[in-house]
Amino acid sequence: MIIYGHRGARGEAPENTLPGFKAAYSNGIRHFELDILLSGDGIPVVNHDTTTDRTTGVSGKVGNMTAKALSELDARKNTTPWSRPCGIPTLQEVFDVCPDFQHLQLEVKPDQQQRMNILCNRLVELIQRNHWHERVTITSSDSWFLREAKRRNRHLKTGLVFDKRFPNPVKSAIKLGCDYLCLNSRLCSTAVVEAAHKASLHVSVWTVNRIHDMLELEKMGVDSIITDYPTSTLMYFDNRPGIAGSRMPKRVEKDPESITGTTTTS
Repeated sequence: MIIYGHRGARGEAPENTLPGFKAAYSNGIRHFELDILLSGDGIPVVNHDTTTDRTTGVSGKVGNMTAKALSELDARKNTTPWSRPCGIPTLQEVFDVCPDFQHLQLEVKPDQQQRMNILCNRLVELIQRNHWHERVTITSSDSWFLREAKRRNRHLKTGLVFDKRFPNPVKSAIKLGCDYLCLNSRLCSTAVVEAAHKASLHVSVWTVNRIHDMLELEKMGVDSIITDYPTSTLMYFDNRPGIAGSRMPKRVEKDPESITGTTTTS
């Protein structure tokens, strides 16, 4: 089962920031999930919300700011404490600090359709230029965007981000020609995983922060999990003597979210 760092390493460093990616990468994480939007000057940047309010405390829309202006904000508000300021990075900067990544899930957040169209062109060109068809999957909850991505390049890997019980998640992903089903953990079951695998879909489940839940998902046969604590999770799975009697790493035990099993949006 593959471990993806959620928004870099959301539970271990400020989300979607270079320090978060660098810290997890230096500890052996090579799979990441991150959120992509288009800046006001047409550059793919890494931020979950269409506004900067929640993580920076500065009110504004990502789409109205240049990449340089976004980089000068401090994205440490309402997130994991960190000693140094962290700006909102460009996607290229993430590639630069994680050069030997094995796989990325780039989640494109819903935005104005015109902006998403430009972003789609940027991402498809990036993947084609670097021959990253097997190393990058573009994911989204926006069915229009996923169709557009496949229309531009049928060899492109795409994934449906799904957090509703209806319509059927597997059938929805198949209809869109997706390769990945990125499923909210609350919706995952053995039946869904088996149906997805019959359709040759990779099942990636978010957001999973409890070791107990990870082990249950492993039993179901999921292909990957997306977690806020990738470093701690990797430590556990690399060192467990066996499922029975294994202990959760201290870093995960301390965090209340990992104990309560609270889920977050993708």
